Amino acid sequence: MAAGGFCKLPNGTVVVALNLPSPAADGPGAVRVLVHSVNRARALTRLRNLGLRAVYLRGNAAPPSPDEITAVLHHPDGLIWRTAPDNGVLTPDLTTELWRPIRSLLRRPTAQT
Repeated sequence: MAAGGFCKLPNGTVVVALNLPSPAADGPGAVRVLVHSVNRARALTRLRNLGLRAVYLRGNAAPPSPDEITAVLHHPDGLIWRTAPDNGVLTPDLTTELWRPIRSLLRRPTAQT
């Protein structure tokens, strides 16, 4: 089961964080996806509309950290990802990779001729 959680912001919106298996065949093993939306249901709908059909949020075991919330709030799309840590535990580490827009994860590789 994928770890995930949410955080309700003072303005009423939510940030949902999910650890999911990578949808890209040649991508990383697992990814951490952050979605900023009006409510939890709409956040999950945004992911499902992108092709991640079996996305569910059960519980609040891995809510977004304050740094993750800041990252997704400052992104124009409000939907970002990066590879998830191997052990599933999020630790503040200065060597972690940068957040990327969801388009870079779902992009199909072009055929080279």
